[in-house]
Amino acid sequence: MIYPDAKVLLEVRGLRARVNGVEILKGIDLTVKAGEIHAIMGTNGSGKSTFAKVLAGHSAYEVTGGSVVFEGRNLFDLEPEERARAGVFLAFQYPVEIPGVANSHFLRLAYNTVQAERGKEELDPLEFEDFVHEKMKLLEMKPDFLDRGVNEGFSGGEKKRNEILQMALLEPRLAILDETDSGLDIDALRIVTNGVNKLANRDNATILVTHYQRMLSYITPDFVHVMQSGRILRTGGKDLALDLETHGYNWLGAGKDVPARVGA
Repeated sequence: MIYPDAKVLLEVRGLRARVNGVEILKGIDLTVKAGEIHAIMGTNGSGKSTFAKVLAGHSAYEVTGGSVVFEGRNLFDLEPEERARAGVFLAFQYPVEIPGVANSHFLRLAYNTVQAERGKEELDPLEFEDFVHEKMKLLEMKPDFLDRGVNEGFSGGEKKRNEILQMALLEPRLAILDETDSGLDIDALRIVTNGVNKLANRDNATILVTHYQRMLSYITPDFVHVMQSGRILRTGGKDLALDLETHGYNWLGAGKDVPARVGA
């Protein structure tokens, strides 16, 4: 939701980045305020996931220009773990499995690390168990999730719910969801998006990276940005996502207007 007096959480100006010597991001400008939900759409290779990973600090990507300020701090002065502790959260498109590490231990360590950074009280194992069970209800997760290895043997839907469970526990200021809808059936999509909606508030912001409009049938974005060839070509509201669903991305060339809607 757009609040007139909202604080700017993220300010991106002229961001350029490359991987393996190939420039992927070619000048990204984006302002995200508290309370807002931004959707970033585009075809494969447009730079959407690269943008998400650069914000999180993925080591494979080299920033070659521009600036990113997060709550008044130069994001590029912070290591990935420092960004996470500062309140930047990335939900992966392909969450990795960590065999041998119990989900409960992983989640409690992550939670307590962020609590310590915020000067808040950490939870012992028994306290955390009660706390995490309440959060799991939001995502319709069974208690045995906690006893399994992190994402080990999880279905695609279970992995994505586990990502949003982390988001619920860590309460980030900026959540970046990299194609969280990928691989989800309709029931899993409903559960995951319901969790995202309930976690959104006027003090945080969300960036949704997605190919398709279907996720936006459950989560209403304040802004939709369309990326192509490493740049944001268009910005609009939810109607822009509907136009993409109807007409695809081919009409987005320079100087082209959206085709008229049938019946409009």
